[in-house]
Amino acid sequence: MALEKPQWKELFSEVVTSGLCTGCAACVVACPHDVLDYESNDGIYKPWHLDIDGGREDCTHGVKGCTMCTRACPRFRNWEGEIDTHRFARERTDDEVWGIGDVLLARSSDPSVLENGQDGGFVSTLLIYALEHDVIDAALVSGLEGDGSTWRATPRVARNRDEVLDTAKSRYTYSANLLAYPEAVEGGAERIALVGMGCMASATGAMQTRKAGKIARRLSLTIGLLCSKTFDDAIFEELFEAKYNIKRSDIKKMNIKGVFQIWTHDGNFHEVPLKEAHAYTREGCTQCPDFAAEHADISTGGIGAFGDWTLVIVRTDQGRALMSALVEHGLIETRPGDDDPGAVALLHKLAQLSRKRWPADANPGPRRIPVKIN
Repeated sequence: MALEKPQWKELFSEVVTSGLCTGCAACVVACPHDVLDYESNDGIYKPWHLDIDGGREDCTHGVKGCTMCTRACPRFRNWEGEIDTHRFARERTDDEVWGIGDVLLARSSDPSVLENGQDGGFVSTLLIYALEHDVIDAALVSGLEGDGSTWRATPRVARNRDEVLDTAKSRYTYSANLLAYPEAVEGGAERIALVGMGCMASATGAMQTRKAGKIARRLSLTIGLLCSKTFDDAIFEELFEAKYNIKRSDIKKMNIKGVFQIWTHDGNFHEVPLKEAHAYTREGCTQCPDFAAEHADISTGGIGAFGDWTLVIVRTDQGRALMSALVEHGLIETRPGDDDPGAVALLHKLAQLSRKRWPADANPGPRRIPVKIN
């Protein structure tokens, strides 16, 4: 950390109001003084500072030396180089555009998980194993509020198989899963897995790299989700319902495979062109350079030719040990990543495109890896 001990004042100007903030909420959950809150209404998805303590732009605790919010932020200053070095003992090379790790394909061996999960059901299988074999005590995930009919994603805590399966499948609106951290801790969890896109996956590394106290220790496993962008909640009424007559309450499942795929409870299937969804891109995604969740222990995504397999990037020793355990217990099947060269090529392309988003004048952010799109 810099000698001036940067605090909320610097975070507010350099990240929150500059457009770099992804809305991951790491600063909110890391704040030891409870002076930060989070706004998730009207597509904002950003932290804000309570007026009772220093006002919107400054923090009296920060003036006294508290730097916890900047320690937790995965987009503050030289975050990528710092986290790379801490997680992998080196910075990535120019060729490692999607980060450091090995690519393979995997899917669950359990038909019930395959049926209930997304693509190959890999993340559900991994979480269930980790919970049932004393690797973690809880996982921070996203679920649907209420009975699911609103399709609003909310942070949830999963502590067992049923809760994992209840929160399976993808939502393409945003959920700051870290906001479920206090609930997990209140329930006694000391070893917590975080499931989230690259913005959240880097939060764990930022906290551990910059020694952000107990929260850095408790977040002991990070599962990343490949992500080009998420969408504002307004997409349901303004696009899906207004143009395609698909109401929130009608939706059973969603996926993105070059188009927005929507299954409804009446058994129908709909496709919505992605170009029509771009106008609803969440603000926090517009400058995010990380498609591949580059600082997770294991990154996962449903890209490629095989719809019932998950593309997996194993990045750390902990990730490799978990993969070996899943194979040894017969819980997953695996294939080499080269079995689906199209998926690997798409991974490379989308990672390159995402890295182009980071503004050249940001301070200093990711190293400028050359981008060449064929």
